[in-house]
Amino acid sequence: MKYLYFALAFAGLVSTWTYNILAWQELGTGFTPTAFVMVGFQGSPLLGSLASDFWVGGIAATIWMLVEAKRLHMRFWWAWLPLTIFIAWAFAFPLFLGVREILLEKRREGESTT
Repeated sequence: MKYLYFALAFAGLVSTWTYNILAWQELGTGFTPTAFVMVGFQGSPLLGSLASDFWVGGIAATIWMLVEAKRLHMRFWWAWLPLTIFIAWAFAFPLFLGVREILLEKRREGESTT
């Protein structure tokens, strides 16, 4: 599973930043955090549904990542928040799942040798 998670993290990084760069080129100084959030709610109720789905799910997943990282005693547990905010949730979440998978594998291996 870790390889799938890492592949999804890569896809999330490339796809989101492709669109972010295009938006910067199109909007220039109009590319603000507020514009970033609000654009998903403009134009169509379907876009609003997708934006709501993303924001509510993304916030819930980010809270879980932070709580789970602390529970598992991950080093730099707090780093998942800036990765999510400043890079992309579509990158940070699958990357977190891949790192978590490696940590859990190591713990299972350690338990099996005792």
